Amino acid sequence: MKRVAVVGAGISGLATAHYLRQGLKAAGKSAEVVIFEARGSPGGTMRTAREQGFAMEWGPNGFLTNKPYALDLVRELGLSARLLRSSDQARRRYIFSGGRLHRLPETPGQFLGSALLSVPGRLRVLCEPLIAAQLLEDDETVAEFARRRLGEEAMEKLIEPMTAGVFAGDPDELSLASCFPRIHELETRYGGLVKAMVRLRLERLRRGARAEMSAAPGGVLTSFDTGAQALVEVLAARCAKQLHLAAEVEGLGYRHWKFQLAVRVAGTRTQCEADAVVLAVPAYAASLLARPLDEVLAAELGRIPYAPVAVAAFGLEASSLGRPLDGFGFLVPRREQRRILGALWDSSVFPGRAPQGKALIRVMVGGARQPELARLPADELLALAREELRSIMGMPVRSVLERVFFHERGIPQYLRGHGKVLEKTQARLADLPGLFLNSNAYRGVSLNDCILQSQLTAEKVLKGL
Repeated sequence: MKRVAVVGAGISGLATAHYLRQGLKAAGKSAEVVIFEARGSPGGTMRTAREQGFAMEWGPNGFLTNKPYALDLVRELGLSARLLRSSDQARRRYIFSGGRLHRLPETPGQFLGSALLSVPGRLRVLCEPLIAAQLLEDDETVAEFARRRLGEEAMEKLIEPMTAGVFAGDPDELSLASCFPRIHELETRYGGLVKAMVRLRLERLRRGARAEMSAAPGGVLTSFDTGAQALVEVLAARCAKQLHLAAEVEGLGYRHWKFQLAVRVAGTRTQCEADAVVLAVPAYAASLLARPLDEVLAAELGRIPYAPVAVAAFGLEASSLGRPLDGFGFLVPRREQRRILGALWDSSVFPGRAPQGKALIRVMVGGARQPELARLPADELLALAREELRSIMGMPVRSVLERVFFHERGIPQYLRGHGKVLEKTQARLADLPGLFLNSNAYRGVSLNDCILQSQLTAEKVLKGL
């Protein structure tokens, strides 16, 4: 019987295994799918810590419904009844600028009346439709694109904090086409952002759909009744017999037309043969495993850096808040020279994340902007985040619970040239049939992206068996 080994039981590994099993069943084929996870629990950073009635996410707090992939998987798993829609006020997002919180404008009317940008800054953005599209040969960075189309002030106050919120990254280093392919596509296809919004609005009107012009992320932020971990728990339960926890793959070779995996379980090293291997682990881990097979492939994977991020969670007395938590949270532009990237007002986004009369705020620290802060000791990091919340939100932080979640290699950075790295890795993989890569290090960091790439990876594996 053929065997497929999936290395890593984060969302990418578990979803790949799920789609492999579904595909084998649909095709009436028989093959063994085994999953190896070095940690003692599945899910990677998709973990929900529950304590004293608070539900604190280690990593992502849900997914947007503007893409179908997560919702389709949820329906397949019979999880629809456990979906939790974010509150309507979660659409309100804030930017801290000039010493106060400004609501991020979502519509043209809100933009014109917002004091977030100066009058010259707003006028420069309004000139965006007049800027000719440029089809550049070189990989343009997020910052270069934003300055070219929207101006310096919009880049610093809008685009830079947004980039920090998604990637914890530096827009002067990140590739636009790799990080935000949809924005790149809009200029390429329609000639500009405003032109694209108008054309798309007209297309939706012709289809009879509701057509609002909004700069806010599309779709509704959605999670699960017990937190994001619910999805990986169900996936792990579905493949429990094939899932091996605390089983670290220490080496990967190829002999006699089979991949040879050296797996350490409970201090003992065992050998596993497989016809195909999916490396559903971070790029740096995939680089180490791939090195005996192809040093060039390993070197390309090693070029993908990660930004360290720490999450400081505060369970608070709601009565101590200096202002209502009437939105998703806030982001802080680098020009403000603060020590945090932003904060999420989790208890206002999803009901049930905090007990009655309490509030839950998570503060993001570090990233490419200030990586050293993400590595502070827990007590120093909590003190830093506590002081920043007091200063920015004007409130004394009276905590009933404080926790820190460290991610030394938190979010992969799609730097300028990331597309070339992917081209080279695919060229090397062509000479290694049966070896596949799948994680958030390559083609998207969102939950929807990970699920789509898992589905596509499973299809490729099945074709090769």
